[in-house]
Amino acid sequence: MTEGLTRQTIALKEWAVSVKALHDGEQIIVMRKGGIIEETRDFQLLSQSFYLMPAYEHQRKELLKEDYQGGMDETLREWSPEADTIKLTAYAVVERDIEITDQETLDKLREMHIWTDTFAEERLKWKKKNPLHLLLLRVYKLEEPVYAPMRPAYSGCKSWVRIEDEMKQPEMNPVLTQAQFDKETDRILSALGI
Repeated sequence: MTEGLTRQTIALKEWAVSVKALHDGEQIIVMRKGGIIEETRDFQLLSQSFYLMPAYEHQRKELLKEDYQGGMDETLREWSPEADTIKLTAYAVVERDIEITDQETLDKLREMHIWTDTFAEERLKWKKKNPLHLLLLRVYKLEEPVYAPMRPAYSGCKSWVRIEDEMKQPEMNPVLTQAQFDKETDRILSALGI
């Protein structure tokens, strides 16, 4: 199921509840402008494929649509700030990187993600001169979770993490079939008029 997919030892940090939604096939997008302590001034796509690394510290329940707020509680049950490993369960390949610069375009995506309008607006308005990157992701579930040793370099509000330790490469399968993924992609691109 993973033929032709070369796995990078890089991870994109994303709210744990967002990783859960991607892993469960509830959405195929993430919105990025960059972390607070990014090495660059704006978000850059460092790799077309990466592990999804759950981040717990800055999740805010009030920025999730009501139906998804319980998912945040679920992710926090298995997390401890003192954990010496981080659990990776998903891998992603970027199929499209779409830049959004205005609220009207962003509003067209309202029904296609787990976040509230406030969350989306805050992402767009932060670092106002820079576009919001809408990444359309083909997500893969790892057949067995990978536990990477927690390193100080993984902490902090940043988008990208280079995984320092060698990890076993488990088999993985797409969350959505190709037909399901194509249908969701078409729905997003049609909404955006692309």
